[in-house]
Amino acid sequence: MTTGTLSAIRKPVWGRVLAWLIIVVAAAPVVAYWLTNPDDQRLVDLEVYRTGAQSVLQGMPVYDFVTPAPQLLPFTYPPIAVLLAIPLAWMSWPVAQWVWTAGIFVALAVTVRHAFRAALEGPDGRFAGPWAPLAFGLLTAACTYLMPIRDQVRFGQIDILLVMLCLVDLSARRPWWPRGMLIGLATAVKLTPGVFLIYLLITGFGRDGSREQRQTFFIACFTAALLTLAPFAVIPQDAADFWFSALLDSDRVGANAATTNQSIRGMLLRIYLPDAVTSAIWLALVAVVAWYGFRFARRAFRDGDPMTAIALTGLMAVLLSPVAWIHHLAWIVVVLGAVVATGRDPARLWLAAGIWLYYVLTIPWWGVSLRAAEIPVLSPVVGRIVQDAFGIGAVVLVWLLGHRLRRTPPVPAADSAAGP
Repeated sequence: MTTGTLSAIRKPVWGRVLAWLIIVVAAAPVVAYWLTNPDDQRLVDLEVYRTGAQSVLQGMPVYDFVTPAPQLLPFTYPPIAVLLAIPLAWMSWPVAQWVWTAGIFVALAVTVRHAFRAALEGPDGRFAGPWAPLAFGLLTAACTYLMPIRDQVRFGQIDILLVMLCLVDLSARRPWWPRGMLIGLATAVKLTPGVFLIYLLITGFGRDGSREQRQTFFIACFTAALLTLAPFAVIPQDAADFWFSALLDSDRVGANAATTNQSIRGMLLRIYLPDAVTSAIWLALVAVVAWYGFRFARRAFRDGDPMTAIALTGLMAVLLSPVAWIHHLAWIVVVLGAVVATGRDPARLWLAAGIWLYYVLTIPWWGVSLRAAEIPVLSPVVGRIVQDAFGIGAVVLVWLLGHRLRRTPPVPAADSAAGP
C-alpha cells in the first residue's frame, strides 16, 4: 500500500475524531449547566417519560399520574410512547439522564449530517474533501447553542429524535428499512410529525405524483396505524384513556398561552380575545399558512430541492399545532441546512448566520421583560411582538424558503441549446 493511499485512509479517521471532539467540547457547558440543576428542576420531561413507564410496570393508570412536586406533570404522549419508554424505567435516574442526553447529541449530529448534506457530502454519501469533517463538527457545535436545542437538554425532550427520524427517512440514499417506517414511528409517538403524511400525500398523488412518495406514504400510514393500535392489546384501558379523554384536554400539556408556546394559536391566545374569536382567527390563519406551506413544499420537491421541502413541512408541524413549545422548533436545524444549500452562495451563508443568531438568543423572553416594564404603548404592543418572535420568525422562514430562496429546476440541455 502506497504512502498516498495510507494518507487518504487516515485523513477521514482523524477528521471524524476531530469532529466529535469539537462536538463534545461544545456540548460540555450545556450538559454541565442543565445536568447540575436541582433534582426537581432537571430534565423534567424525561422524568415524565420514565415515571409513565414505571406506571405501566406497576399496573397503575398512565394518564392519571403526575410527576412529584413541584413539577406535577402528567404523561401527554400516545400510549405507544409509554411502552417504548419502559427501558428508561429499568435504569436508575442518573443513568437515564446520561443515556438520554447522549442520545440527544447523537440525534443532533445525524440531523446535521443529513440537513447539510449538499454542503458536506459528495455524490457517494461520504464527506467531500478533507475539511468536511471539521465543518460537520463546527456546524453541530453551532446548532448545539440554538435555543430549541438547548431546551432539548434542559427538559430532556424528544423532539430532535423525531426530527432525525423524519429527516433520515426521507433523505437516506439507500435505507435498510422500508422508507416511511420512521415517519410512521415518529407520528405514532408524538402526532405532530403527522404533517409528513400530508407532505407525502401531496407529493405522491396527482397527475405528476411520485411513485416512491406514494409507497412511502402507505408504509408510513401502516406503521403509524400499527403502533397506534398495538397498545390496545397490551394496555387497553390506558390506550382508551388517551384517545377518548386525555388527547382532548389541551390544558394537560401546560398553560397554552405561555410564552414558550410559539404556534399560531399560542400567539393568538396571548392577545386574550374572546375564545370564539380566537378560535375563528386561528382556523383561518391555519388554513392560509397550511395552504402556502404545503404548496411551497410540493413545489420544492418537484423542483428537485427535497431539503427545502422537508424544512417547510417541519415548520408546519410547529405553526399548525395547537401547542408548539420552543423546543419543538428543533426543525430550525433542517431549515439552516436548506438555507445553506451547497454552501457556495455567500448571501445564503450570511442569511443562515442571521437565522442561527436569531434562534440562539432568548428573544421571546425579552418580550416578557419588556411587557413587565409597563411602558405605555411600547410594552403592550412591541413587547407582545417580541414575545412572539420565534413563531413570527417561523412564518417568515416559510415565506423565505418557499418564495425568496426558491431554487429553480435546471434547464434541460436540449432546451438551453435551442435558439429564441
